[in-house]
Amino acid sequence: MIRQAIRFACAATFALLSAPPALAQNPADDDAVLKPAEPDYTIVSLPTSLRLPPLGSAFRVTHRFIRPLNCSDDQQCPDGLVGDLFGLDNGAYVGLEFRFGIVEDAEIGIHRARGEKTIDLFGQYGLTRQSEHVLVEMALRLSIEGTNNFRDVYSPTLTLIATRLIGESASLHIEPIWVGNSNLASNVGDDSTFMVGLGGRLRILPTVYVVAEFVPRLSGYKPDSNHGSIALEKRAGGHLFQVTFSNDFATTLGQIARGGSDNWYLGFNLSRKFF
Repeated sequence: MIRQAIRFACAATFALLSAPPALAQNPADDDAVLKPAEPDYTIVSLPTSLRLPPLGSAFRVTHRFIRPLNCSDDQQCPDGLVGDLFGLDNGAYVGLEFRFGIVEDAEIGIHRARGEKTIDLFGQYGLTRQSEHVLVEMALRLSIEGTNNFRDVYSPTLTLIATRLIGESASLHIEPIWVGNSNLASNVGDDSTFMVGLGGRLRILPTVYVVAEFVPRLSGYKPDSNHGSIALEKRAGGHLFQVTFSNDFATTLGQIARGGSDNWYLGFNLSRKFF
């Protein structure tokens, strides 16, 4: 009995010593680890390919002041830009968003925007991760938006997100986007929109970024100006705060498809990760 125990112990020791070492997880594949070049799930209003870890969540507030920064109407803006505290004295379009990681590479979420009382239900799945042999991260995003608190007009969207991370300093994004039923005033004819989201994030200090996005609409329904935004961003732990300048109030892809204006508006985004 003792001899058998000794033999077993020797065999087990030999097996452990001769076994190949376990492969350590690549930190770049750990979705709970901060990616300095891509710290958030949106650029300004456009999505990014950043993944939530399983059972992780994130919350976001979007806020766009109604008063245009370049208002020249004395009746609409009698006190001037400084007198209106750069628009803070006026009303605002506010959006609330929550997303949740259901399994690895997949997340779902809901965004409620004041404009048209829009509710956006979305899901996103990560297709590739950038590596030595893969040039870009890619993700597929599906959503359905409904106005009047998801009771009236519905607009499906399909987005392919391609992200190129440049070390820990910058990220570039190209996003072909299709929006169905983008013309809320018509239910007949060709009222879908195909557009391409272009965006980037540049890290200028360890926790400070400059962010920009532009969305030209290439075909279909495309009234008014193309959406554009720039922002200055500050990261603090799991919080991220943006001061934004946009030519519309859009915070969903359907709203982006419906166009912006010749005016620019001050706003902010505030997001928080929970994992």
